Amino acid sequence: MKTIKEMDIKELGSFICSALKASNIHVVLSGGSCVEIYSRGEYTSWDLDLINQYNEQFKKIHTIMDGLGFKEHDRYFVHDETKYFIEFPSGPLGVGDAPVEEIAEIETEAGVLRLLTPTDCVKDRLAAYYHWDDEQCLQQAIWVAEQNEVDIEAIKKWSLQEKSEQKYLNFYNKLNKVKTYKKLN
Repeated sequence: MKTIKEMDIKELGSFICSALKASNIHVVLSGGSCVEIYSRGEYTSWDLDLINQYNEQFKKIHTIMDGLGFKEHDRYFVHDETKYFIEFPSGPLGVGDAPVEEIAEIETEAGVLRLLTPTDCVKDRLAAYYHWDDEQCLQQAIWVAEQNEVDIEAIKKWSLQEKSEQKYLNFYNKLNKVKTYKKLN
């Protein structure tokens, strides 16, 4: 197995997820690191947001991370051998006002990475666009949607529940322009 120094974001995430799961702590990767994985590097993130799915005691997480060689610094965990830093936002696991119902898994030689599905990753990015007008997150949602199979009807339905029909239409139109342009070239 690779050392922490040699691990990419996917491997490091799976290493930590697996170590925590061995102690019955379930975390799910979300945020920018999901975008990096699903956009195949169009976006780069240096932090791994591992949502504490069942709000396990933070002391338990702290003990395991300490055992893996990570030290707490402010609200993050850092390790001398990696540029990535780890954060454990508390649950519940959701996108906007909706709970996440399905967890994706990616197997690596370092373990199993539990993360948002591509559809929920798009919703996660769109939530920031819908509620805080974050144009960068709109672009990230487009990158994920163009490179992965996503449930566009579920995204539309969720967007209407988030009371963001106009912004959804903006996302949908921009996504279709990108797909059309790529087909023509």
